[in-house]
Amino acid sequence: MTAMLHQPFIVHALVAGSAVAVLCGLVGYFLVLRGQVFAGDALGHVAYTGAMAALAAGLDPRLGLFGATVGAGLALGAGSRRSTDDVAIGSLFSWVLGLGALFLTYYTTHGSGRNGTANVNVLFGSIFGISGRAATTAVAVTAVGAIVLLTISRPLLFSTVDPPVATAAGVPTRLLGALFLAVAGATVAEATQVIGALLVLGLMAAPAGAAARLTTRPWRAFWLSAAFAVAAIWVGVTLAYLIPAAPASFTIMICAAATYLAAALFAGRVRTLRRERHIARAASPTDRQSASSR
Repeated sequence: MTAMLHQPFIVHALVAGSAVAVLCGLVGYFLVLRGQVFAGDALGHVAYTGAMAALAAGLDPRLGLFGATVGAGLALGAGSRRSTDDVAIGSLFSWVLGLGALFLTYYTTHGSGRNGTANVNVLFGSIFGISGRAATTAVAVTAVGAIVLLTISRPLLFSTVDPPVATAAGVPTRLLGALFLAVAGATVAEATQVIGALLVLGLMAAPAGAAARLTTRPWRAFWLSAAFAVAAIWVGVTLAYLIPAAPASFTIMICAAATYLAAALFAGRVRTLRRERHIARAASPTDRQSASSR
């Protein structure tokens, strides 16, 4: 571990990865709680299309990443209700995929000789290629995103748990939904550069799902999700450093999925034990004596 931390590219990877993981964990918990995990998947594909559009136009792919994902998040949040989100997201999803294929075709036929590398980096990320400047940017994006999310977290939780009552109480549920998905879009855009557009959903959904299974207290699960995501980054990067044949994106996703699996098994075991205790307490003394005699 000491030798690993003396490598600048490892330090940059851990700093950028940890920053992105915190935001992915916090945003991911609300995605799980609001039943909008599909939105995270759609935004990942929007990120790919935005990056391809920017590359095809000869621009910095970050402009396409943030412009497309934040714009798509605002459009989804402002133009749909919670009950119709899947329809709106599915419609946008299919259109964006077609648009991405168009930009990819144009880029591969008219782009530079680095087409393949740029394409793979957008799809699967390049955490070991993060520079010091990019790591600083990731920390800044995380700070801004976390501040916005924490500012709206209480009314957002209210509108998530009981939307009709929140609306009746004057909470701007649609505005909050649009702002939240815009933050989710910025999260996806930054995370795409670290773990890729195809894998960003795993870092948002798996730690949040694990936290939701382990506790029903919203704020405890909120922060636990971020902790699980950061742990997946650190363990995944360490495994990728120790096993050069294993890509970092693969090891990070394995750790995130393993966290969810462990949480699901633990929660299932706890429920079984509680059920057995409840049955034992509900049994009458006569039933216990007859059961012991048998």
